[in-house]
Amino acid sequence: MTDDSSPLAGNETSQANSDYVVVARRYRPQTFEELIGQQHVSQALSRAIASERVGHAYLFTGARGVGKTSAARILAKALNCDQGTSPTPCNQCEICESVSVGGDIDVLEIDGASNRGIDEIRQLRQNVAVRPSRSRYKIYIIDEVHMLTKEAFNALLKTLEEPPEHVKFIFATTEPNKIPVTILSRCQRYDFAGIETTAIQNRLAQIAELEGVEVEADALQILAMRAAGSMRDSQSLLEQLLSTGSKKITSAEVTTMLGVAPAARLSQLVLPLVERNAAVALVELDAAIAEGAEVSQLVDQLLGYFRDVMTQSVGCDETSMLYALPGQRQEINDIATKLGVHTLLAIVQILDQTAARMRVSTHTRTLAEMAIVRVCHLDNLDELASLIGEMKNTTEAAPAAAVKKNVVASAPPPKRVNQATTSNPKAVPHEPAKSPSSPAETPTIESAVTASSTTLSTDNVSAIWKQALDSLSGMIADHAAEAEQVSIDSTGRLVLSFSQSFHRDICERPSNRSRLEEALRCACGQAPPLVFNTHTRVDAAHPRATPRQRRRQQQAEVAAQPFVRKAMELFDGDPSRLRYVPPADES
Repeated sequence: MTDDSSPLAGNETSQANSDYVVVARRYRPQTFEELIGQQHVSQALSRAIASERVGHAYLFTGARGVGKTSAARILAKALNCDQGTSPTPCNQCEICESVSVGGDIDVLEIDGASNRGIDEIRQLRQNVAVRPSRSRYKIYIIDEVHMLTKEAFNALLKTLEEPPEHVKFIFATTEPNKIPVTILSRCQRYDFAGIETTAIQNRLAQIAELEGVEVEADALQILAMRAAGSMRDSQSLLEQLLSTGSKKITSAEVTTMLGVAPAARLSQLVLPLVERNAAVALVELDAAIAEGAEVSQLVDQLLGYFRDVMTQSVGCDETSMLYALPGQRQEINDIATKLGVHTLLAIVQILDQTAARMRVSTHTRTLAEMAIVRVCHLDNLDELASLIGEMKNTTEAAPAAAVKKNVVASAPPPKRVNQATTSNPKAVPHEPAKSPSSPAETPTIESAVTASSTTLSTDNVSAIWKQALDSLSGMIADHAAEAEQVSIDSTGRLVLSFSQSFHRDICERPSNRSRLEEALRCACGQAPPLVFNTHTRVDAAHPRATPRQRRRQQQAEVAAQPFVRKAMELFDGDPSRLRYVPPADES
């Protein structure tokens, strides 16, 4: 039986003997103090009422079942209570009682989903001018206000901006993003947060005690977690369990009703996943489904389980666990020490993607089995991350060593001296490098490259240049191939001579020069300094140009024009895609 004297019982408990009232209505909060999980809203509204700075329009936003309509009714009672305007209505006068059950003539609750048209809003605008029958204010509570049409919102604008002094508007919605900005700017907005699992569990325990029913702590926690922050959803689930008439509710009954796996069954499924045993994991999945667990709920349970493991692996305390039951916490800590963060992130990602795909697929079991096999075949990603880190450190150290070696190589060769002749280093000739077989020195990658390098000469420069061109691709290869003369000057520089300055300019760009030098390094083991110049083509030395060659020459001439070059620089154009269009007289 319900204790009518308890503040938790609410105003509708008196009807319990004649007409049954569900738990969610019977234990609806009646004061701001009873509004669980929304202390920021309760304090703000209470202070506004106490300071007599109550606005004319409020917007309550948040998920379903978090107390938006209850807060609207409490605000209405606080403004219209017979005992006077106060943050704490008496809940005993006729006005408070009628507001609590939603039947007061001056507090009108309107469903925005079924009264969404312009005709209903026009009727509301006409009724706004009528003063309240017995209360201080006529209060309109419009639930799911985002369902109103665009025309209805427009019709409401003027009234909402400058309503009569005796009118207050309270809007409630789960989707504030669908409300026009013109409406939002005229309301004081309060965002209702999802209620914490612990607060929901404590409230359910109070209700169960008032109902004279014993409920296991794990059962209450499962109900609270399943509610996902909605107090009304949790109370509806508890109502479903109470309807069985049992005086004791166990966690097994809750898991059966919800279609989820018990904690022991979930642990039996997690163990082969951790041990990477796909065959055993599939057997455990089949056993869980055979016991009544829904596949989608099972994947959600695994996702929450490994989420808690992830929090422990990064060093959070046990209070950060949202889905683990008290008996699972030690097990989760043990798994957190076995699996690294990178592996856990991959597992969570696989399960999350699977849960999303299952919502739009009829092959839910197959998707769940695929997820389990993928998890079991994951490598130890943390070890892989360590190896990558070591390789990165090695590659970062290698360029520094190469730079140091290049600096030493560009300096005059050092002179090795004996201890006996240190006083006269010039008398000691340069000592040749030790052979790689010497035990005092091991061969390195740089020494191998140096040993295979080829000295450029007049005899081999053309062949090496052709080999370098063969390793290139794209636009730079086409322009570099236009070099008609390749030679070595007296200082060892590689001279490339073009008949068109356009090709020379393209090759001189820093990024293209670097590619050419790298191609030469691959071809002969060294990158000689490059020199680009142009020369005048002697027609007698070349055969008559083919039509294709003439078109390329015309294309190069067009690309060399200042205006065209500037356009290509601005728009990052590709000169090879230019097309020469001859004038009409040339056709």
